Amino acid sequence: MSRRFRLLASLIVVLLAAACGGGGDGGEGGSEGGEAGGEGGGGPVSFWTTETQPDRVAIEREIIRAFTEASGIEVEMTPVEEDDLPNLMIANAASGDLPDVVYHPLDFAAGWAEQGLIDPEAANQVVEDLGRDTFNPAALELATVEDQVVSVPSDGWGQLVVYRKDLFEEAGLEPPETFEAIEAAAEALHDPSANMSAITLATDPADVFTQQTFEALALANGCHLLDDAGETVVNSPECAEAIDFYGRLVNDYSPGGAQTVDTTRATYFAGQAAMIIWSPFILDEMAGLREDALPTCPECEENPAFLAENSGLVGAISGGGAEPAQYGQISHFGIGPDADVESASQFISYLLTDGYLDWLGMSPEGKFPMRPEFVEQWRDLEAGVDSKAPLSDFYGDDVIDRLEQGISSFRRWGIGEAEGGGETVATLYETLVVPQTLNEVLQGGLDPQAAAEQIASEIE
Repeated sequence: MSRRFRLLASLIVVLLAAACGGGGDGGEGGSEGGEAGGEGGGGPVSFWTTETQPDRVAIEREIIRAFTEASGIEVEMTPVEEDDLPNLMIANAASGDLPDVVYHPLDFAAGWAEQGLIDPEAANQVVEDLGRDTFNPAALELATVEDQVVSVPSDGWGQLVVYRKDLFEEAGLEPPETFEAIEAAAEALHDPSANMSAITLATDPADVFTQQTFEALALANGCHLLDDAGETVVNSPECAEAIDFYGRLVNDYSPGGAQTVDTTRATYFAGQAAMIIWSPFILDEMAGLREDALPTCPECEENPAFLAENSGLVGAISGGGAEPAQYGQISHFGIGPDADVESASQFISYLLTDGYLDWLGMSPEGKFPMRPEFVEQWRDLEAGVDSKAPLSDFYGDDVIDRLEQGISSFRRWGIGEAEGGGETVATLYETLVVPQTLNEVLQGGLDPQAAAEQIASEIE
């Protein structure tokens, strides 16, 4: 189904729900335990979540049921695909039917606050009530606009370069921590005759994953979105170099054809790529714990965890002498402008306290807690879907530590670079200007500097 078709279907579902009264009885995952809940609960809460996989929806329902039983507050849950979320928020703002609580990526936090789609004062109060010092300070900083936390940080992950450690060691290669090391490995390991690509990267112009993958390399090369005055600087030499590097990796050392979040993973899992840039959500799948995404490499037939045992991870990378940086994605709970603030705040507070380990346990490899007091318990959570096991069963302490320490080097375009940067970032992700322009470069229609100029022009 095309993205446009999915968006249309999602719009129809949400608008029909609004026509039926918004917080009514028919929401997906609505809490069944309301009648048995505590007395004196506040008004009902409409909750949009981008955790849409069936196994995660089932866990969310259980968390909601427990919350309702404890508080007496009903919650109506609507799963929304992340790519469709920004357009649905805009559409529902026009109809006056925004969700009371929305689970969303950092990309939209500042922009939505500036646009009035979420209530920054209510979110900031939740942080204050839970204790500002109980949150990771880096997470709070990324979500702060004018000294106010605009959306409540929940969990996050950092983009990784996953590489075949065994192949690198055999070839005497350094870990891919710099552009130079990545390109050296690409030249040494790319072998189309043996069906081996050096690296597999996202190229789909309609997929935000392509933006995330490229932004990881752009940040590593010191490519910024805005300067201190809020002027666009994507047309800088550093950004053009990052575009050129991305284009060369894709066209010279990657599989042909459009590559998506699914096809890049499938290539690495088949043992047909030596490197991949992906989120840590790949870790449980790489260990053979998810049947619908099992590794298929020849060695994996006898040992499903072969790739987990023979892969290395790199978080922060650098190019052109720039300071090492890692693309970081932190998810937040935003409060709608028309929400019953007391009920919405109680729900978010529950998700970050009594329900937090269950929430993180949906996919602990990609849900690092933004509340440090929960880190030790997070380490013991079991990852996987069809099979369950702690990540430490497959990855050493150094890998787990890297996931934990990575947040200190998390960077994002626009966020924290200048006033108004958040709104620019939100628009950038809504319009997919970057992956569409990258596609023109990959097809030979633009050179890197012209592409950088085009992205800057679109932003302006």
